[in-house]
Amino acid sequence: MDNVSLTNEAPVTGADIKSQYFKDGYIVVRNFFTPEEIKAIFDEARGVFAYQIERTLGRKIDVDNQDEFEAGMYEFFQKDFDAFVNTGKQVQHLVSLHRLGTDDRITKVLQSIGLEYPIIAVRPAMMFNSRNLAKKQDYWKLGAHQDWRGGQGSLDSIVMWFPLVDCDTALGGLQVLPGSHKRGLFEGSDVDYISSIQEELPEDEFVQLELKAGDILIFSTFTVHRSGTNVTPHIRWTSQFRFNNLVEKTFVDRGFPLPYIYKPTPELLFPGFPKQEEVEAVFK
Repeated sequence: MDNVSLTNEAPVTGADIKSQYFKDGYIVVRNFFTPEEIKAIFDEARGVFAYQIERTLGRKIDVDNQDEFEAGMYEFFQKDFDAFVNTGKQVQHLVSLHRLGTDDRITKVLQSIGLEYPIIAVRPAMMFNSRNLAKKQDYWKLGAHQDWRGGQGSLDSIVMWFPLVDCDTALGGLQVLPGSHKRGLFEGSDVDYISSIQEELPEDEFVQLELKAGDILIFSTFTVHRSGTNVTPHIRWTSQFRFNNLVEKTFVDRGFPLPYIYKPTPELLFPGFPKQEEVEAVFK
């Protein structure tokens, strides 16, 4: 944590929210969601993993026992990586997560910082980061990057990032570079799903954030940010929503670009499945 400052923001409300956001490129709003709302999604996500952990390991695990559940996650990751990846994709599609992303509270706060016509930029994301769930560092600890390059949406597009568990410095909370959103798009090199910034950045200007379950971080897609270092044996569970402003002039002029590609795989993943009798059995 050398050369990284720590900030403890007070709740931001009313007229302060837009001016602070425009100045720094990010705001933290405390207690935006209730802990109960976040816990319900977290519980459901762990429950989805529990189905496949039981299938893979041949035993049930207690999802409420953190050490037991996380040990099961790590073993599942090692024994059936493909199923682990597919399960990770399934939790991105929880109805509860998508429902939260369309909440009126979100629309109102986005409009308060200038997104006149908020529109969903991409489906919600849920991340579960740990060095024990990654085949290389970029999958658990992202370097400095900007999210606009991946979305290429409106110039005022935003990310709403929030933890599903209390996320302090030790768990690898996000680090942001205040004011970096005003510098436009940095040069970057491709690192799978992000583009890592290569130029030297002022280490002493990065701000370490700490959020509790229910807090949200809203930042411009041009704001430079990176993962902190998770020095614990635990998993950092977070989610994020992304929004464009449908009426931002350049977004309109560029014909509403959407670089994310969703398409089915044409071949059967399990050749010969399903047989007629297997389908019939579903509807008996």
